[in-house]
Amino acid sequence: MAKYLEMLFRNQAGQLVTISVIDPRPDITPGEVEAVMDTIIAQNIFTSPGGDLVAKVQARVIERSYTWYNVS
Repeated sequence: MAKYLEMLFRNQAGQLVTISVIDPRPDITPGEVEAVMDTIIAQNIFTSPGGDLVAKVQARVIERSYTWYNVS
């Protein structure tokens, strides 16, 4: 099963931007995620085609499981 932390931001153009982290720590807290998102915005670590990231929207952990089939 794959696990992802998705952090959604709004950029200067008002568009949503998603940053995904694969296999986040299992004991990560909402406070830690919020602090990381604040740091990303404050230090202007990432930019997007619509400009700098300017606001936090939400964060979530997603778990995905896959079933593979052999086909020929």
